[in-house]
Amino acid sequence: MSATFSNFVATVFLLLALRVEQIAEACSCAPIHPQQAFCNADVVIRAKVISTKEVSSGNDIYGNPIQKIQYEIKQIKMFKGPEYNIEYIYTAPSSAVCGVMLDTSGKKEYLITGKLDKDGKMLITLCDFISQWEVLTATQKKSLNQKYQSECDCKIVRCPSAPCYITSRSECLWTDWVTEKRIQGRQAQHYACIKRRDDSCAWYRGVTQPKKEFLDAEDP
Repeated sequence: MSATFSNFVATVFLLLALRVEQIAEACSCAPIHPQQAFCNADVVIRAKVISTKEVSSGNDIYGNPIQKIQYEIKQIKMFKGPEYNIEYIYTAPSSAVCGVMLDTSGKKEYLITGKLDKDGKMLITLCDFISQWEVLTATQKKSLNQKYQSECDCKIVRCPSAPCYITSRSECLWTDWVTEKRIQGRQAQHYACIKRRDDSCAWYRGVTQPKKEFLDAEDP
């Protein structure tokens, strides 16, 4: 085998290895209904971000330092979480690894869902539900205090393409993408999945009175 051909093979192998690494590191998240995001989260807060800095959070298995973005926040309200106030939120340093970029001027209010690590620090990724407060609908804001938390026995199942079906009476089928070609459709904006008297779950619109109180689970 010639040296030129060997170099070519080595170059191709290196490029493929880099490509695999990029794919492995790319952030990929399935859309999630706000109610399911609330139920999955350890912490749900309304807050402003007032400063940011890059911090080290230990080393990886190779001894390289792991960098994170630390957001200092002003907590306005906690809807779900620990008994102490959250002062800092941590995320990865880039969107390629699911890091979240937030406005740090202190002028924007956010609804932020996230997880707690073993040290009690709040971690957020692009896979969490994070939205500017002013963008949320009246139903979503009201449900944070009421239906979302009390109805976590119900599960919201995303329908990525038709046909799709629920497999349990405790599920609601989320069809915004199929019916409206958008994630934040009417089910995400105006409905909660709640348990009925017969223990089945169905979509319910609880702020403005709809034509019928419940929507059938099969016909959202």
